[in-house]
Amino acid sequence: MSWQSPISPGYSWYEATIPERPAFPVMPGSRRADVAIIGGGYTGLQAAYNLARSGTDVTLIDSCRFGDGASGRNGGQFGTGQRLWAEEAEEMLGRERAQRLFDMAENAKRYVLGFAEEHAIDIEFMPGQLSVSHKKSLERDYRDHVEAMTERFGYPHLSFMDREETVSRLGSSHYHFGIRDVGTGHIHPMKLVVGLTRQAARAGANLYEQTKALRIEKKGGLVVIETTSGTITADRALIACNAYIGNLEPVTAAHVMPIRSFIGATSVLADHPEVLPGGESVDDSRFVVRYFRKSKDGRLLFGGREAYTADNPRDISAHIRRQICEIYPALADIEVTHAWGGSVGITMPRQPFCRDVMPGITSIGGYSGHGVMLANYCGKLYADLALGKATELDLLKELKIPAFPGGTRFRSALLFLALTWYALRDRM
Repeated sequence: MSWQSPISPGYSWYEATIPERPAFPVMPGSRRADVAIIGGGYTGLQAAYNLARSGTDVTLIDSCRFGDGASGRNGGQFGTGQRLWAEEAEEMLGRERAQRLFDMAENAKRYVLGFAEEHAIDIEFMPGQLSVSHKKSLERDYRDHVEAMTERFGYPHLSFMDREETVSRLGSSHYHFGIRDVGTGHIHPMKLVVGLTRQAARAGANLYEQTKALRIEKKGGLVVIETTSGTITADRALIACNAYIGNLEPVTAAHVMPIRSFIGATSVLADHPEVLPGGESVDDSRFVVRYFRKSKDGRLLFGGREAYTADNPRDISAHIRRQICEIYPALADIEVTHAWGGSVGITMPRQPFCRDVMPGITSIGGYSGHGVMLANYCGKLYADLALGKATELDLLKELKIPAFPGGTRFRSALLFLALTWYALRDRM
């Protein structure tokens, strides 16, 4: 019988297509560690792996199973750069800082691909991404973006697609134009989680599942984490909970908002070779973004939802099917074999949140849809920081990330109002 996550609805196609998902024990009582990590997604696991391989005594806990959160259930798209386009970051932060943040994201891309290659993890990497527009009015922005990336940011892998090329590459006339990126791609995210957990365990990290952190504080110069299975005492700690922070730590909770996102997997599109014939992944220009791609075996994996709330829909597949049919009417009768969801962590400016929330306690999250690359790399950078090395993590610590208005108290109401408004605006 398949494991059903208590924090994420639905059984994913990713879980159904991995040969074995390693299981780890509940933490058997109290422990002492050099570094404690809360959260077993990409960030926490990469930090644990890189610390353990250096000889650091590290303990990592997760309230569920590794991969139950966004790391094992996301859309699998790398993207390029940060969530904000580089020229948008340039306007806000200046030329030098924008370039450094872009370079960091490119380093993250190389790191993930290099990690998978080094450890022979078949993450099913497929090259290419198409960013498409549902509004004609955005054409100048798209053309300028290609020029800026090529001329100012040293990224020559983008090209503007007119309507004819966009229709041809998508197999759909739903969008007006777009940008093709041949310097990135998409992966099977759960295969990366599985490979990463195995490498962290082999490196000597102490990994525990179904062990929930209840409280974290500083006592006598040490970090003390109370869990459902005992207490962890450590010299320093990493909070890597992202959208699943809950009430554990108030500073992170005020700055990282969880939103629900949902994905459906169709049966193999054997009779529809016109759909994404080049195998690229796709994201569109909506604020409430739609994202989709073909799997290596030819299924359409489609993500998004028209109106967001903090809750789960009663029938995920119905919402997904409706959006698939808008873009691909010929798929009206296609079977949706799997439908699932989870929470994504976003921040107000859509830039990552990285802060020392207490002395010796660092929190990292809020990747805002670019977590496949950035979460992995930030975990590695945190390990470097803990080992006394210079890192790019300071670039994120320098970002001024404001708290969401009203803090956590009005989060559900604000989430519903804000994202419903943006969903309406996307239709205009």
